[in-house]
Amino acid sequence: MEYENGKKRKVRNRQQQLKPQFLSPRYLTISLCSFFVLLFFLSSNRISVRSDSLRPSLRLPALSVSSSMDRSLHARLFPPLRVEDRVQFPDHLLLILSTKIEKGVKKDLVCVYHGGRKEETLALPSISSDELDEFRSIVRCPNAPLNYSSSVNIQSRGDTRESEKVHDWSKVVYDAVVDADGDGDTVVVFVKGLTRRPHKESDPSNYKCQFETRVEVLLTQALAAAQEVVRCVLPESLKLNPEPFRVSVRGRSTPALPSVARIYGSDSIVKVKKKHELCVCTMLWNQAPFLREWIMYHSWLGVERWFIYDNNSDDGLQEEIKLLNSESYNVSRHVWPWIKTQEAGFSHCAVRAKSECNWVGFFDVDEFYYFPTHRSQGLPSENALSSLVSNYTSWGLVGEIRTECHSYGPSGLTSVPSQGVTVGYTCRQANPERHKSIIRPELLTSSLLNEVHHFQMREGVGHVSLVESVAVVNHYKYQVWETFKAKFERRVATYVVDWRENQNQGSKDRAPGLGTEAVEPVDWKRRFCEVWDTGLKDLVLSSFADQVTGYLPWQRQLQE
Repeated sequence: MEYENGKKRKVRNRQQQLKPQFLSPRYLTISLCSFFVLLFFLSSNRISVRSDSLRPSLRLPALSVSSSMDRSLHARLFPPLRVEDRVQFPDHLLLILSTKIEKGVKKDLVCVYHGGRKEETLALPSISSDELDEFRSIVRCPNAPLNYSSSVNIQSRGDTRESEKVHDWSKVVYDAVVDADGDGDTVVVFVKGLTRRPHKESDPSNYKCQFETRVEVLLTQALAAAQEVVRCVLPESLKLNPEPFRVSVRGRSTPALPSVARIYGSDSIVKVKKKHELCVCTMLWNQAPFLREWIMYHSWLGVERWFIYDNNSDDGLQEEIKLLNSESYNVSRHVWPWIKTQEAGFSHCAVRAKSECNWVGFFDVDEFYYFPTHRSQGLPSENALSSLVSNYTSWGLVGEIRTECHSYGPSGLTSVPSQGVTVGYTCRQANPERHKSIIRPELLTSSLLNEVHHFQMREGVGHVSLVESVAVVNHYKYQVWETFKAKFERRVATYVVDWRENQNQGSKDRAPGLGTEAVEPVDWKRRFCEVWDTGLKDLVLSSFADQVTGYLPWQRQLQE
């Protein structure tokens, strides 16, 4: 007993001796200094988490927090980010994240590149970030500098989750969508790296689709294949699967291609009681200033629904679409980060719109439908386009309506016309070139084969070509130099990769005689001007201009 009491007395004595040390001024000074030094490092980018594989990462700015409650709140507001896949494009690296990026951190993401030594890092601002689909996000990073790794991970608040996948854009399955058909659900898969036969169908027996879930891998035979599209049967066990699963494509004797494509179940298909009569799909890059005029005008012609495929825009397109929707225009934005895939994007949109629309038009933001006969005979043009397609809805053998295009030039202008393209540009080439199509998506061939300007129909289904006096598309292709240069420097089309490169100089995607130099020709404002045509200008001014101010409904937007 005395021994136990002695131990207790020693412990009490030791505690009493320690108390003054903890409360001493010297101890408090050292503790406070250490605390502020720790805060300094936490609030700076000087600390980097070492990675044995020497790969760059995305980094969020570190947060100085004063309590565990602050840290808990921050964790809830900004959950950890994780890179699922990366796709290496020629001019940037695309990171695909398994979660959404909260708005509060989108602008602060930086790409961190690791060099040959573990401690060697370089931080560069990310190019942009966006939502890819309902569950995933994307971040675009600059290509890795020389002597730095191109494998990128997420680094956030000391939480590093690694994934070593880097897919080359020339060989990857990049998207997939479920197509609900009367004959059963299928999956349309979009893939780079297959043997591509331009504008021709391929033998589907050469391909199979591979579906990977957490517990199994399933294979189904391809039903159709063309260009970058492979269609397969969706396995019965996956039709009501609530979990996302990865989709890939394999050849007859080759393994499955690397894939970033996900399916989230066939219940994601939009089903409507009554279809819209006329919808429009387009793919664009940095056309926000011109979107309002295009949508307002064609809505007046009868378009009810809009599918905008955004090919990496950074000019406020998303905000413009939100504004249009607030004004009761039915516009949806679909993030499409895949470069030079306009044909594939149109195939994707045809599947997506089939459940909502009887007819879908495919034309660009600088293309406007016009009805010369209505104008010359004094007939109303409002809803003229929807009335036109409605006349063919009951014709089971007509699946496509084609309309020829007239290409307009700068019309003597040197600056962007304040009243919009339909009023500003009035001089065009004499002969039409190409055509634009409005199609019935349920009558397309199973392969979804298209050449951007028109689709291939099922056997026995044909098309109607409208004469110019009935309808024509005004294509404001060659605008003032400032606009034209920006447009052709970065095309979304498939035929010309970069207009400055010395290739395909005879293509109609190029300005005739312009060559490859981004230098304004001395006679640019007078080029492509053979016929003065003010028909659409006169229609727009008489139908849309404010009777008091003369303003057009989209004009004020252009002036800002």
